[in-house]
Amino acid sequence: MTRTPDAPVTLPTARKCPFDPPPEYAELSEKCPVAPLKLTVGPGEGAGWLVTRLSDVRSVLSDRRFSHRNELIGLPIPPPFPMTEYSPPPAAPGAFIKMDQPGHSRYRRLLTRRFTMRAVARLTPMITRLTGEHLDAVGRSARPVDLVTAFAEPLTVRVMCEMLGVPEAVSEPLARQLAVISRMHYTVEELITACTVIAETLQELVAAERAAPGTDLIGELVTGGELTDEEIVNIAWALLGGGFDTTANMLALGTFALLEHPEQLALLRARPELTDNAVEQLLRYLTISHLGASRAALADVELNGAQIRTGDTVVLALPAANRDPEHFDAPDRLDITASAQGHVAFGHGEHQCIGQNLARGTLRIALPMLFDRFPDLRLATPACEVPLRSDMLHYGVHELLVAWGEDTGD
Repeated sequence: MTRTPDAPVTLPTARKCPFDPPPEYAELSEKCPVAPLKLTVGPGEGAGWLVTRLSDVRSVLSDRRFSHRNELIGLPIPPPFPMTEYSPPPAAPGAFIKMDQPGHSRYRRLLTRRFTMRAVARLTPMITRLTGEHLDAVGRSARPVDLVTAFAEPLTVRVMCEMLGVPEAVSEPLARQLAVISRMHYTVEELITACTVIAETLQELVAAERAAPGTDLIGELVTGGELTDEEIVNIAWALLGGGFDTTANMLALGTFALLEHPEQLALLRARPELTDNAVEQLLRYLTISHLGASRAALADVELNGAQIRTGDTVVLALPAANRDPEHFDAPDRLDITASAQGHVAFGHGEHQCIGQNLARGTLRIALPMLFDRFPDLRLATPACEVPLRSDMLHYGVHELLVAWGEDTGD
């Protein structure tokens, strides 16, 4: 029997373990799987709801009565800076991630063939080469090394940039400004600067591709003839914003988790055929989209006994759904031999992350290569001192100091 809380709950964010979701989720999932949720700001008078069970989360994500449009969705966390009113604009042309149909599918179909499993498999030599180059650089560095800034971040930036056609000379400034937007707190001035730099850089890249189109993704969009420069800029922005932050955090946090679960790491190294399943388990177990996915109700909908009204905001607790005991055996244990089928780390339905195969491909290559290159890799600080990205849009670690061998300095 489920019950409704006496008052709207606040979105849980405080963790007791770096790898586990906030403990309030388990109680909500058991007693009130669709709970009234306090919104900090909203576009209207709609209420908020927090959904914690996997079946309900998947149901909402596959139901077109729930919208992904930014201007309709309230916020369960405080905005980055004080607002007298909350009225985000509709998605700009090309910003397909925040669109519903038919705009979403129109843009997505132009991109899909670049992100299929077969297309990502063709990128294996490139990802392997870049991984090796960065591991070589790590090996030459004085220890301890921050694996975030020396490996996880630059590797994922270069993979995405090579795929899109972003020159290495501008990839770092782009990544730096995209990192500003990935914070939960920034000033108006920081936001304006970041958006200006990103927009101007991408406009210059598209103009260069117009003059001399390449075989990369931006070049393909330019020569396709269906899109304006503005649309291509916003598509590139969406892909870079999603690709830079997410895979880098999964790579660093996944390394941290394996180092803290040495029996699982030993099993992975002894049985490399488990790599694919290990990646899926890490995605499920860690779920870096720690603030969930949000949708706005376009109609009155009953969900697991709750009456959701048109205009309400529904926040889907992806970390809680991926620990649902009704779907996963021993969900709070990292077991790289167990099934993670059905997890929602990349979302679900038509808005499921378009870059999921690229993320998987990068993790499947980078994690084994890292531990093969440094078989005695270890944390250089106590696990309790690793700074966590609880203050960012995607969860992970701000820094992961590691060492190997007998020396602590080189």
